[in-house]
Amino acid sequence: MAPWNWDPLQEMDMMRRAMGRFFGDGPGSWPSPAFRVAFLPGRAARNYPMINLTEDRDAFYVEALAPGIDPNSINVTVVHNSLTIAGEKLPADAGVETEAFHRNERAAGRFVRTIDLPSEVDDQKVKADYKNGLLLITLPKTERAKPKQIAVKVE
Repeated sequence: MAPWNWDPLQEMDMMRRAMGRFFGDGPGSWPSPAFRVAFLPGRAARNYPMINLTEDRDAFYVEALAPGIDPNSINVTVVHNSLTIAGEKLPADAGVETEAFHRNERAAGRFVRTIDLPSEVDDQKVKADYKNGLLLITLPKTERAKPKQIAVKVE
């Protein structure tokens, strides 16, 4: 690029995009979804289990994708507006020697994930069920966290 056509903002934008692809911002970036699993050091360890968090007027609902977890190892903890899911994923083929694997892409081990909820929940009424590889958690909102309808006086 000739010096008289040089655009420093364009150069910075190109560098930002390249760094975004490298650090996982956007499609086709590294680490790829195959690397976004637990049991790896750094930020990837916080992405397991993958969740959907939804809400209605009365509660938050967490659907955690967690196949292969030992159901007896699951520990769900709620403090104010923070949810922690911990457990252990067992190896798929515990009896197979390491040298026998041609490919071993399914990670195993202990995990812990903490999620901040948008508002406080009633920790005495939380329910959790594990079925077909899904951990389903219902977190009822506290009364003061529920939306209130305020009547408007017209004079």
